[in-house]
Amino acid sequence: MTPAEIAAFAPPADHLAGRVILVTGATKGIGRALALGLGQHGATVILSGRSVKKLEKVYDELIAAGCPTPAMLPLDLENALATHYDAVAEAIGHEFGRLDGLVHNASLLLTRSPISHYDVPTWCRLLQVNLTATFALTQVCLPLLEKSTDASVIMTSSGVAQRGRAYWGAYAVSKAGIENLAEVLADEYESNPCIRFNTLNPGAVRTDMRALAYPAEDALQLKTPAEILGAYLWLLGPASRGHSGGRYHCQVG
Repeated sequence: MTPAEIAAFAPPADHLAGRVILVTGATKGIGRALALGLGQHGATVILSGRSVKKLEKVYDELIAAGCPTPAMLPLDLENALATHYDAVAEAIGHEFGRLDGLVHNASLLLTRSPISHYDVPTWCRLLQVNLTATFALTQVCLPLLEKSTDASVIMTSSGVAQRGRAYWGAYAVSKAGIENLAEVLADEYESNPCIRFNTLNPGAVRTDMRALAYPAEDALQLKTPAEILGAYLWLLGPASRGHSGGRYHCQVG
């Protein structure tokens, strides 16, 4: 498939039937829209985020839409310790016995500034949430992914991953690290065709993070999160089998 065909991918309603997929940052923006989109295509969605109240709201939306009954796993990526990640993997293993998909959607941007003025605690917070937490959660979930006959891991990238730009600081560095992490895992699992690791750049989307980065931009000119789900659905379903270590885009052109 061409990049444009992947971005516009529109599968049948049962495309993800029977699959168990974990989504981080599932309470708003792209994460919420993705959780609903996955559920509407038959997946059992494991919702992860910091706020139990917000997770419950998305949970209720999935139930109201007639989707498979989801699960909730509260997790504060900024402050999570090894025991918290282990507990997540243990809970998924106990409830489902495997994991068919993992979408690392949660991310921080905070403020943008030149490196000469960059605050060290801010740098550490962004690297923790955007990169280290992605590594840690993926690592504890690998045994569950290995039990799937067709597992897919998506790590969220950005346009600043390929070429760093002024004032993007730790965010740009974290996204470059994400792309490298996905490539390392794809290479390590090259002999296991049942697991694939890819990065996905959502592009310009109408989200709170985009508004923080570009406060003067007309958000109404941007696509909504629900309008950019095609590439996610392609990567998480059977159509993308054999594609690992790639860099994909939700929007082309």
